[in-house]
Amino acid sequence: MPAPFMDIRPAITPPLDPGFVPAELWNRAYRARCEGNPGVHPLAIALERTDGTISRFDTAVLAHAGENVALNRQYVERLVKFLLWARGGHRVMIGGDPAIARMLGEIYQPAGERKFDCEFMGTKIHGRDLIVEAVELKAMPEARESSLALGRHLDGCRIGFDLGGSDRKCAAVIDGRVVFSEEVNWDPYFESDPQYHYDGIDDTLRRAAAHLPRVDAIGGSSAGVYVNNEVRVASLFRGVAPADFDRRIRRIFFELQKAWGGVPFEVVNDGEVTALAGSMSMGENGVLGISMGTSVAGGYVTADGSITPWLNELAFVPIDYRENAPVDEWSGDRGCAVQYFCQQGVARLAPLAGLKFPAGMKFAEQLVEVQRLMAAGDERARRIYETIGVCFGYTIAHLANFYEIRNLLILGRATSGEGGAVIMEKAGEVLRAEFPELAEKIRLRTPEEKDKRHGQAVAAASLPALHR
Repeated sequence: MPAPFMDIRPAITPPLDPGFVPAELWNRAYRARCEGNPGVHPLAIALERTDGTISRFDTAVLAHAGENVALNRQYVERLVKFLLWARGGHRVMIGGDPAIARMLGEIYQPAGERKFDCEFMGTKIHGRDLIVEAVELKAMPEARESSLALGRHLDGCRIGFDLGGSDRKCAAVIDGRVVFSEEVNWDPYFESDPQYHYDGIDDTLRRAAAHLPRVDAIGGSSAGVYVNNEVRVASLFRGVAPADFDRRIRRIFFELQKAWGGVPFEVVNDGEVTALAGSMSMGENGVLGISMGTSVAGGYVTADGSITPWLNELAFVPIDYRENAPVDEWSGDRGCAVQYFCQQGVARLAPLAGLKFPAGMKFAEQLVEVQRLMAAGDERARRIYETIGVCFGYTIAHLANFYEIRNLLILGRATSGEGGAVIMEKAGEVLRAEFPELAEKIRLRTPEEKDKRHGQAVAAASLPALHR
């Protein structure tokens, strides 16, 4: 269904992506239509997870009739999509409008428009079908969140690793001091042999272990969803057939732990480690970390220094509401963050900037070339980073509706070099121009250059507590 028209006029236009329609500006225009409209009524969205925790989001919608149907569909469906991938849940409760609940139920079902999200949020992540149901507003559950301490253990001889789509990073750490760090290229995305993945990870651990007198603990991070070290969904392993995934990949880290003598072994989503790395290096909490690498990872450290059971899979959250927004080849959805804030985004913008790369050149290699051109002062490369920065600035404002952010940290391969500074500069410019209250509240941070590459591996090393 075509996106309904809204007269959206960003104060700052992304130079290579002038059609970009920021989610926050579209939602702001929708809320303006709601003001004083006699048909406006409350709507509540609640997402329940398998551990019993619940996230709730309250808003208001137009009367669900006539031309408002398309507007409500755009507004509420995009909110639900964002909440599913940011917070997670297998049960979506809609309070206040049964017609909107029915509409969403048709969209998020196995044969619906969001069948990818339905499958992943349901059986792949939570082990049960995703359901959308109407609930009376007065019967809607209140938020029921939980948090837990994460990492910050620096004692002993530790290995930390981070698995990306184009490289594996590792660090050897002794009592909090890094004695070795390294990254090794690999290409796991479409590798079907589970042994390739096992051998690659084990090789990384052995490289780090060679620089330690012993190995007391191992901590790791990777894009995807991990529950108690079990792989539920991860893009790194998407080339593995379902039967082989269940047989070898789902419990691959238990197999590795056994091979390494049963030492404490913890693996979590790389976004959480991104936020942890920032919190540890800055000595502050209330951190939303965004890793711009092979994909887009998010992680959140609360004001008290804990994490939540939220997914924070920000690669799939919608941030561009135009009808012809770029399509994510995996989920099939338009306007999701993965097409903007990682090496895929750089590759998408490169031809728009006038750069031509050989057919079949990998995204990681294109990023390296863009970084080389940026260092040489090439204006085409600079416009790529300016475009990413403008889009990111508007996205920060959208993220602030769902996270209490004191510090926003960006890192990852796509932010290395001079381009990362340009991204931060343009994002800050957008916040000051369009969202001055957020510009005052949120500190945009970036780690030292060495931490952009290895900070996650070092923070990952701190995940397990030693057996006492």
